[in-house]
Amino acid sequence: MSQIVLDHNPSEEKLKELGVTSWSTWDCSPSKFPLDFDMTETAYVLEGEFHVYPEGGEKVVVKAGDLVVFPKGLKSNWEVVKQLKKHYKHS
Repeated sequence: MSQIVLDHNPSEEKLKELGVTSWSTWDCSPSKFPLDFDMTETAYVLEGEFHVYPEGGEKVVVKAGDLVVFPKGLKSNWEVVKQLKKHYKHS
């Protein structure tokens, strides 16, 4: 299975090219929950921090300013440690 792809501090050019500001927005307060992806999700974190524990893999720490891709089929547990706000799109 594909792994989570994390890009710390992507360039403004890359974000503009992806059209990030036109994506949907999602907010989440600190919490823990399972999250399985039935489609690929690309997200840009505006605020906060969360930890993703992929099934059979290492913890991934995602923070404000990160661009992250969660592959279709990923099974994971999330821990939102700081109020989260992100832009996201599914494909």
